[in-house]
Amino acid sequence: MADICFITTVQPCTSTSTRPARSPSLSENTVQLPITTAAHSSRCFRHIYYLQYHFQGRSRTPVLPWSNITFVGRKMLPATTKQWTLEGHHGFDSLQFDPSAPIPQLGEREVLVRFHFASLNYRDLIISKGAYTLPTLNHVVPVSDGAGTVEATGPGVHRFQPGDRVLTLFEQGRIAGSPANKTETKSVGGTTNGALRQYGAYDEEDLVAMPATLDFQQASTLSCAAVTAWNALYGLAGNMVKAGDTVLTQGTGGVSMFALQFAKTAGARVIATTGSESKVEVIRSLGADHIINYKTESDWGAVAARLSPDCLGVNHIVEVGGPQSMAQSFKAIRVNGCISIVGFLGGTPTEQQPTFLECLSHECVVRGVYVGSRMLFEDMNRAIDANGIKPVVDGRIFTLEEAKEAYQYMWDQKHFGKVTIRID
Repeated sequence: MADICFITTVQPCTSTSTRPARSPSLSENTVQLPITTAAHSSRCFRHIYYLQYHFQGRSRTPVLPWSNITFVGRKMLPATTKQWTLEGHHGFDSLQFDPSAPIPQLGEREVLVRFHFASLNYRDLIISKGAYTLPTLNHVVPVSDGAGTVEATGPGVHRFQPGDRVLTLFEQGRIAGSPANKTETKSVGGTTNGALRQYGAYDEEDLVAMPATLDFQQASTLSCAAVTAWNALYGLAGNMVKAGDTVLTQGTGGVSMFALQFAKTAGARVIATTGSESKVEVIRSLGADHIINYKTESDWGAVAARLSPDCLGVNHIVEVGGPQSMAQSFKAIRVNGCISIVGFLGGTPTEQQPTFLECLSHECVVRGVYVGSRMLFEDMNRAIDANGIKPVVDGRIFTLEEAKEAYQYMWDQKHFGKVTIRID
């Protein structure tokens, strides 16, 4: 075995050979790797890479994995990456593991990210089961949320440099505001490759700097659920949450937990619902002012309205249940309040549901929220750093090879907080 360190110099080419050769000017424990990298006029220059190794034991021949090494600038990178892809949409068995997929080649403005953690969302689970209502593609690397380090950049990249800590942007291409139509953006883990891999290449505009106060595990939970919650509370001009407002959250999923934390940071009063008494204390520890068990209080919307100041109803509802809970949300909302529909965890309707006339009779706003822009993401990250917000993360950490187990663990609702996957 050999301990290896890496040295580089630049000199004019004197030979076109790329065969590793011993350098006579360096020690006997040095191997030279001449690689042509650039040409200027009639003169060709190349980086000369030297591997210095200290032998251990009797062997005098280093075993170097030439076939698994590529060179990016002055940095050596593996040529392959471990990754999962979705091959069909027939359940978790659609996930296929590849231990040696080629690392993407960098374009002019692309950034190569080494992922350290990814986290799951309900969306990831139902994509694999074919139950997601928005477009998805086969052979895509799944999972939208990932945190990692910039390993290399294309020659035209200006926003990041190697060593920067970055996060994936869920809606690729959505820098600010809303797209004119949904075809203008690509969703990570749905229609473009996601974070369930060691390395991934992204346009520099489609990455976001990590909050300085979070580690990789915590930050890996932000791209989808956190941005969605922030958009629900701050994404509609003229109807942003403010001190003294009352916010209703539903359940203990990722969006609801982030919405609770963001609302409390704004100085709002929070009414939270849950179906589990075992989760009451954790919700209370995050700052919830009132907690309603929707399994024992079937008319929980009316209860929430009575808990609001002067029984006028709540200002904001982060609606994650969809058709099954909208009737109760209308009972809870106040005049000029806002219901942000962010999901459909309650499933599809099985009986008559509220109609658009409910919006008229309650004089409220009902809006759909599909994650959010990079600008919203960056605003949220500044708030996270300024207020010391820490994401709620489940205690169990899965490895990359255990991704299927992580999917099943979340599907079985064994988690509390975000389910994370360590990527080594």
